[in-house]
Amino acid sequence: MEKQKLPNATAVLILGILSFLTFCCYGIFGIVFGLVGYLISRSDAKRLQENPGEYSNQNVHTIGKILSLIGLILGVLTLIFFIWIIMKIGMENMQDEEMVRRRVEELFGKR
Repeated sequence: MEKQKLPNATAVLILGILSFLTFCCYGIFGIVFGLVGYLISRSDAKRLQENPGEYSNQNVHTIGKILSLIGLILGVLTLIFFIWIIMKIGMENMQDEEMVRRRVEELFGKR
């Protein structure tokens, strides 16, 4: 009997890669792609638990799930970092490049 392929394994892998590659875009895209990829991977994980030997692309599913989680975590950390920076600099100062430069030097020190 020929083994089947998990129906969403490739989609989870693509979403995981996108999540990992786009987490630096203020964290938003990494969070969205990572969360969607992880939620889709949960349905395939249930299929794997019911029939573990029936599917041939378990590695693709596992790699996609791991990349989705990594992208999700990095996206959340990036979003928290940007929120912290905006809170420290202040929304009113974000338009003034010189003020942003001074505030960043105060926060992280001169190099």
